[in-house]
Amino acid sequence: MKKLFSIAACTLVFSISAFAQNTYTLNVSEGTSGGQDSAQIIEKYTGLAEVMSKALGKKVVVIVTREFAQLEEGMKSGKMDFVMARPSDYPARGVRDYKYQLISTSKPEGHCLLIVPKASPLKNISDIKGKRITLPEKISYMSKFCSAELVHNGFDLEAEKIQYAKEQGAVIFYLDNQLADVGGVASYSAVAKNLEKTGHRVIHTSQKQPYQPLIAHARFSAAQIQALKKELGQMDETEPGKVILKQLGIKEFDIKSNEQSLHDLLKWLG
Repeated sequence: MKKLFSIAACTLVFSISAFAQNTYTLNVSEGTSGGQDSAQIIEKYTGLAEVMSKALGKKVVVIVTREFAQLEEGMKSGKMDFVMARPSDYPARGVRDYKYQLISTSKPEGHCLLIVPKASPLKNISDIKGKRITLPEKISYMSKFCSAELVHNGFDLEAEKIQYAKEQGAVIFYLDNQLADVGGVASYSAVAKNLEKTGHRVIHTSQKQPYQPLIAHARFSAAQIQALKKELGQMDETEPGKVILKQLGIKEFDIKSNEQSLHDLLKWLG
């Protein structure tokens, strides 16, 4: 029995190893704002994985990486072949610190939107000094993004009345219940897409920053990176490609974006 168990275990390990050698991994993260389960996220990115598989001549499998610590460690150890993340600071660090290569970013770019109830007298960013500001969870990417935008517009964060909501949807709750005067949300969030329905308006749009970068491990050759860029760059020109882009929630892949934009993002975030 022990011998049979040993043989079975060895066979399983061999099968997993063989599978790993015949596939590449696309690790995806949608940050703290995603409400989908793993199966839904895998389905969302499967079309992209198939396009990448075609370009590389080798199957690309989608792996959902929810924990940020796991995402960071995976890049640091080089275990992840490809990474695509909505908190853009993680792939930015992948390029800066762990020698990953930028393949593309996504359009439209990311912005922090400062929003208020439609009836609010506030009209622009200068009007909100001294007001009650609600941002998403303090550790979240968009909270850091919005905070950086405030700092670059002359705000002293320690002097302002800033509070943090558990998630972006809760920012609306704070505004609707007069617990805040202004809120900060991501331009690509579900909250931002429904402002007209919820009765809110934008009084300030931050400077644009790279959105959802796709990066590759340093082991990939220049020819492989170019093959990927070619396939991604023409997706918005075909009907099947447009379907995949719509599923991802983007308009197109920006294959002309450069790694310096990611370095600049990290500097800007502070």
